[in-house]
Amino acid sequence: MKRSWTCLAEEVCRSCGGECCRDAHPPISPQRRSILLSIGCPDTVFEDAGYTRLKCRPGGMCVMCRDGRCAIHDHKPETCVSGPFTFDRKDGMIAIYVKKEEICPLVRYLKEDPGLYREQMRVAVDHIRRLFSDLPPGEMEIVLSIPEPATDLVTVLPLEGGAP
Repeated sequence: MKRSWTCLAEEVCRSCGGECCRDAHPPISPQRRSILLSIGCPDTVFEDAGYTRLKCRPGGMCVMCRDGRCAIHDHKPETCVSGPFTFDRKDGMIAIYVKKEEICPLVRYLKEDPGLYREQMRVAVDHIRRLFSDLPPGEMEIVLSIPEPATDLVTVLPLEGGAP
């Protein structure tokens, strides 16, 4: 029986130590903030840097990363769910990128299993589109200005609708 993506991802992420959680500062839409507050996250985990984001502890680890695991796994931000896919906006379209394997060890497993790759990309696109819809436009502009090194372009999609 094949392991589930969730189990595999948790195992790989645990062995990696949550490096993508270091200095990540995922954007938090008003909707996501409400969800996180409703599950008991204190307001002190958020900060404003031109966009609402999760804070990091001294040393750079996300305040939600505990013992190499996400404490809000079932409710984590859209960009975290999308990993290892990331995005930009180009000419009114969403450009979807995948991080290089040296940045995220999960990429190797996605590349080995085309079905898994397609499913995770579909999930990522859904969450990225939701973030484009939910994040205030001025905040999205700031998020889009943050460099995302070591990625490869995989597709370009319309902002609304369309399959990956």
